[in-house]
Amino acid sequence: MPAYRHSIASKLPNVGTTIFTVMSRLAQEHNAINLSQGFPDFECAPALRALIPKYFNAGLNQYPPMAGVPALREIIAEKSAALYGTSYDPEHEVTVVPGATYGIFTAVSAFVRPGDEVIVFEPAYDSYVPAIEVNGGKPVYVRLQYPDYSIDWQAVGRAITPKTRMLIINTPNNPTASVLSSEDMRALEGILRNTNIVVVSDEVYEHLIYDGGQHESVSRFPGLAERSFVVSSFGKTYSVTGWKMGYVLAPKELMAEFRKVHQFNVFVANGPLQHVLAEHMKDRNAYLSLNAFYQQKRDFFLAQLAGSRFKPLPSRGTFFQNLAYDAITDEKDSDLAVRLTKEKGVAAIPISVFYHDAHCDRVLRFCFAKSEATLAKGAAILRAL
Repeated sequence: MPAYRHSIASKLPNVGTTIFTVMSRLAQEHNAINLSQGFPDFECAPALRALIPKYFNAGLNQYPPMAGVPALREIIAEKSAALYGTSYDPEHEVTVVPGATYGIFTAVSAFVRPGDEVIVFEPAYDSYVPAIEVNGGKPVYVRLQYPDYSIDWQAVGRAITPKTRMLIINTPNNPTASVLSSEDMRALEGILRNTNIVVVSDEVYEHLIYDGGQHESVSRFPGLAERSFVVSSFGKTYSVTGWKMGYVLAPKELMAEFRKVHQFNVFVANGPLQHVLAEHMKDRNAYLSLNAFYQQKRDFFLAQLAGSRFKPLPSRGTFFQNLAYDAITDEKDSDLAVRLTKEKGVAAIPISVFYHDAHCDRVLRFCFAKSEATLAKGAAILRAL
C-alpha cells in the first residue's frame, strides 16, 4: 500500500505502544517467564466455562439491550448493595460495558471538554492520561508518596482549580498495590464537598485485598457516591481478561450522560456472555473467595524470594508485587526490565512508565496471578541476581 503523503496532526503525539504489549512481546520473543502483564496463566473456573455453550446455543446471539441484559444488571445491583450498602437502580444506574478500560474512557469522554483539568495520581495506570488528552483535557498530576504510595491530601486540595472537572482514583491500585482506607475516602469526600467535580473510581481489583483489609468503594460514602462512576471488571474477577467484560455504576444523572456516548460507540457488550455472567454471579463465593486465593499466591511468591536482594514493597491488593532493586543495581528500571527479559528469562514491568516524567524509584512490578510452578521458576531467577 502506498504511504500516506499528507501531514498528520496527531491527537496523541506522545503515545506509543503500551508497556504491557511491549513486555509481553519481548517475553515471547525470548521465551521468558512472563510476570509482566496482569493476566492469569491458569484457566477460569470450570463452572463458568460450562455455562458458555448453554447460552451461546440458546438463540441469544442478537443485540442485547444497550445498557445490558436486565438479569445481569439486577444481580450487579444486588451485589453492590450487599457489599457496600448502596442501592443502584438496575434500569438507570448500571451499565454493562466491554471492559473496564472502555468504561473509564467513556466516562471521561462524557464529561471532559477541551481545557478541563483532571486530577490523576501517579504512578497511574496508562490508559487514564490518553483518555483525558484525546478529549482535550489537561491531566494534573499528584504524586503518590513512595514507598507506601500514600496520598498527600493537602496536595490534592492545592491541585484543585476552577478548571478541575474530574478526579480519577484507583483502589486497589495498579501499579502500586496500595489500597485507599476509609480515612482516605473521607478526606476526599471533604475536599470535594461544595464542588461539582466528577470522580471516576477504577475498582477492578475490588475482590483482591489482603491481610484482613476491606475494599472501600466510593459507593460506601454518600458524598462520593453522588458524584462518582464506579468501574469494575469481570475479567479481573473471574480470570477471563480476554472476554473484555465489565460494568459501570453511577447516579442516574451521570449515567444518562455516560450512555449518550456509549450508545454511539460500541452500543452493546457481548450478549451471550452477559447471560453467562448473570448466572455465574449467583455463586457469591466465586468472588468472595478471591482474597484468600490470591493472598496465598502473593505469600508463596514472597516465600520463594526469601534471601534475594530485592526488597518487597507492601502489596495490600491487586495481583501485583512490587520489588525495589536499589541494593542490586543503579540501572533505570526500564533498562533492567529489558535486560532481565533478554538475559535472565523473566519479564516484569518498570514502574517509571506510569509517571509522565519517567520518575524512577528503582522498582519493578511482578504479577503473581500465575501457577505456583511459574512463580517458583521466576523467583529462582530473581533470587540469583
